[in-house]
Amino acid sequence: MRPSPSLPPAILFDLDDTLITAHPDPRAAWRRAIDTLPERPEGLDLHGAAEAIHRAARWFWSDPARHREGRLNIAVARRNIVTRGLESAGVADAGYVERLSDHYEAMRTAETALFPDAVDTLVALAERGVRLGLITNGAAEPQRAKIERFDLERHFVHVQIEGEMGFGKPEEQAYAHALAALGTTVEHTWIVGDNLDWEVMVPQRLGFHAIWRDPTGRGLPAGHPARPDRVITRLAELLEE
Repeated sequence: MRPSPSLPPAILFDLDDTLITAHPDPRAAWRRAIDTLPERPEGLDLHGAAEAIHRAARWFWSDPARHREGRLNIAVARRNIVTRGLESAGVADAGYVERLSDHYEAMRTAETALFPDAVDTLVALAERGVRLGLITNGAAEPQRAKIERFDLERHFVHVQIEGEMGFGKPEEQAYAHALAALGTTVEHTWIVGDNLDWEVMVPQRLGFHAIWRDPTGRGLPAGHPARPDRVITRLAELLEE
């Protein structure tokens, strides 16, 4: 089947915060994690600690080298972030750091869910003749577990996980490999995702039509140089003429 004239022959999708979501508000998630974990250290302020951990996370993930190392070993990265955040809040308790990190991860896993229109959109695109690929960064085991949990692989011609391949976004090899697996070219492929660097700026330089997924509807961050070809809040907008 040939795609609808308004659709491309192929689309590459990101996974996290594009098809599935856990915590759209990290500060609120850390507050809930701290609030629901027993035996909080004496004097630890709930709001101050959550803000400090959020700042530590922003610092950690802002460096590309730390980002790559961290996403391939998220448990160690989270402990480092929590340690840095709590120390800045005046708490140095290795046992609490470990318990809070594990509690947050368990809470995040339990609350991860598909966006309501994700599956219907993927099915409709495939029915219209679009070849679909999934390209996600992160360690092999947790990313594969998410894909299996939500039975996503059946919707895609190609599934590509950084931890399984040994390369990931924004490496050019990652995009080239996905295109070859889909049997398409960059000129005939859209890419959809929430990361302005990995799914917009780098892909645009390579020739993709880049669609930024903005699930919270907050708009582009002030001063960010990215200029997506299109911005969507709902995945179903991809089907709209």
